[in-house]
Amino acid sequence: METLSSAFEAINGVVWGWPMLILILGVGFFMSLGLKLMPILKIGTGFKLLAGGVHTRKGEESDGEVSPYQALMTAMAATVGTGNIAGVATAVFLGGPGALFWMWITALVGMATKYSEAVLAVRFREVDEQGNHVGGPMYYIKNGMGKRWRWLGTAFAIFGAVAGFGIGNTVQSNSIAQVIEANFAVPALATGVVAMVLVGAVLIGGIRRIGSVAGTLVPFMAVAYIVAGLVVLAINADQLGASIALIFDSAFTGHAAQGGFAGAAVWAAIRFGVARGVFSNEAGLGSAPIAHAAAQTKDPVRQGLIAMLGTFLDTLIVCSITGLVIVSSGVWTSGESGAALTSSAFATALPGVGNYVVAISLAIFAFSTILGWSFYGERCVEFLFGVKAIRPFRILWILAVPLGAVLNLDFVWLVADTLNALMALPNLIAIAALSPVVFKLTREYFDRQTLGLPAESSAFQ
Repeated sequence: METLSSAFEAINGVVWGWPMLILILGVGFFMSLGLKLMPILKIGTGFKLLAGGVHTRKGEESDGEVSPYQALMTAMAATVGTGNIAGVATAVFLGGPGALFWMWITALVGMATKYSEAVLAVRFREVDEQGNHVGGPMYYIKNGMGKRWRWLGTAFAIFGAVAGFGIGNTVQSNSIAQVIEANFAVPALATGVVAMVLVGAVLIGGIRRIGSVAGTLVPFMAVAYIVAGLVVLAINADQLGASIALIFDSAFTGHAAQGGFAGAAVWAAIRFGVARGVFSNEAGLGSAPIAHAAAQTKDPVRQGLIAMLGTFLDTLIVCSITGLVIVSSGVWTSGESGAALTSSAFATALPGVGNYVVAISLAIFAFSTILGWSFYGERCVEFLFGVKAIRPFRILWILAVPLGAVLNLDFVWLVADTLNALMALPNLIAIAALSPVVFKLTREYFDRQTLGLPAESSAFQ
């Protein structure tokens, strides 16, 4: 086992190393330039479309399984997770306050990546034997790049299906069990069993049930956490200016050792800021477009404009709240890391309450991730084995929840984290190869908007 663990550690160091981070940022930067910074400039348009996409548009009932809003909430259910609480804290612990700046940069270019993923997912989606719309990297690789590249889509599906049981299931249930046991003294197994029942109740209904639950749960949990964070920032208001200045200064000069903080050079701020930013918003990993492919829409660009909001809300809003709370509280030099650091930061401003806010938020975030990733894994398995594999997959997924709650998952986390990064390779290749399609559809969409013509893409007429 030690040999196997060492091998995966070596692979993990490569796939999450500089080459991968440069590739993710490079593709995002390339798409941003090709789109003439449209994702950043059209954030307002995205929110308008999201407001209008809460309900199905007339005439589009047969073009997907969930509303555009529910598709985004399903994607965000999987995206807004432990990375927003523990991941941000780890980035600050390892890279210093400057890591937050590089997380923001990652999000800004990641919006173009997320937009492109969703555009391709809707453009090249299929209808399966059960009449459901299926899509994602494996489908836009097969249908967009040609059948000779199908093996690349198969590789993505394998990585996604296996990684899901780790990063999207057992690791999440383990996080829920640990935080509930630490704060409320509930046994891990009991938490695991309750989580299993709740997950099972949702998964029985498939994507429609997942979309419905996500559409209610995600906004509630995100708003509640943001409000709690804003209360803490209001309490620490006198430190906000200095904290923001420290973030920008550390991003370009690094930060010396201080208190329990070991110090970090500029390269550490960049590395951990980018890595944790990608881990948090998943832009480029190829998971979110699987959810957006199920949206009830006829136009890929419209869904892309909604999809890119996931990266904006996840990193530039939720992660920023966490990071600013940690830096403004001053506890980032305490030597603590992960969820414990975030909990300590909230507790400093809200004694006796802050730690419970973080504990409950972490539990809900992790639960939503299990739901979102169940759909990702299901679609990956369907691509590999057909619709007959869906029911067995759901059963295994549900049974894995209590198992993850009680096991030591260090090795499982290592394997899942490695495969999660490997998912990005086929996806980023496909985005770059199919970038002309994204640019063409985008140009046509906004040309029609300028001329006042109907929004439906010519690719579907």
